[in-house]
Amino acid sequence: MVILGLNAFHADSSAALLLDGKLIAAAEEERFRRIKHWAGFPSQAIAYCLRESGVGLSDVDHIAFNQDNHANLMRKICYFVIKRPNIDLVVSRLRNRRARAGLPALLEQTFPSQTVRAKFHRVEHHLAHLTSAFYVCPFDQAVVVSIDGFGDFSSAAWGAANGCEISIHGRIYFPHSLGIFSQALTQYLGFPHYGDEYKVMGLAPYGRPLFLDTLRKIVRLLPDGGFELDLKYFRHHREDVAYQWTEGAPEFGALFSPALEELMGPRRLPTDPLEDRHRDIARSAQALYEEAFFHLLNVLQKRCGLTDLALAGGCAMNSVANGKCGG
Repeated sequence: MVILGLNAFHADSSAALLLDGKLIAAAEEERFRRIKHWAGFPSQAIAYCLRESGVGLSDVDHIAFNQDNHANLMRKICYFVIKRPNIDLVVSRLRNRRARAGLPALLEQTFPSQTVRAKFHRVEHHLAHLTSAFYVCPFDQAVVVSIDGFGDFSSAAWGAANGCEISIHGRIYFPHSLGIFSQALTQYLGFPHYGDEYKVMGLAPYGRPLFLDTLRKIVRLLPDGGFELDLKYFRHHREDVAYQWTEGAPEFGALFSPALEELMGPRRLPTDPLEDRHRDIARSAQALYEEAFFHLLNVLQKRCGLTDLALAGGCAMNSVANGKCGG
């Protein structure tokens, strides 16, 4: 059996190919395009995986890709009916959805000499994250947690895994997101590019958590282990924040609202020098992320009685927090 997995029309677009359950090849499109975090249709990564595996596209039995438009559908409908966000926000989401729906045609255009016979499978965003972590970890059972910006209308999912089964016990839904908080503070500190959160994490040890109490006004921890944003400090839930997910480096407009500058002071521009205030904000942002992260993990540990942990999602790349998990 030949299975092709695709991360398409998202940052770090990539492909992976399994033959009879064994991983044969995997690659990110950025390796061929030479553009960091390249987003779009990973045509060259697909070609590489097929070539390395010695199979043609017509030999592929199943193709899995990284979005399920039907996931959390009622949540989406209720949100847009009740909140009535800017129509441009709705249109941009539908445009990205159509791009993924066109994957069969794109594959046929990219490989015109081959027939696509594979069955297509939509995999919900966070379930894909959780499986990517648990199925390659050394544990027979574990708590599983996925935290990032957004995918299929949720920003986090968690549960328990045992053997080949993963049960999702809870989620955080749009518009609340630790990933959005982290990216917004990264932009505020003058680091505008996708993936620049690592710069804030690296800057944090040089500051003091003097703004931690202030940032607690932005992210509130909930008794069930979850969290929520004070949305007045953000734009993503009501405006069409400009973003680019196709054929190049991912690009985002500002995610924070003017209220954040009223609370924290003026944003740092990329050309501005780094000051102690910026270092202190970075340290405070890292401290708040860790508070929310371990608040969730502690609740899950008590609820599930498991100490082994499998993490996934963009926020799980916060290696400073991860390094404290065994402490």
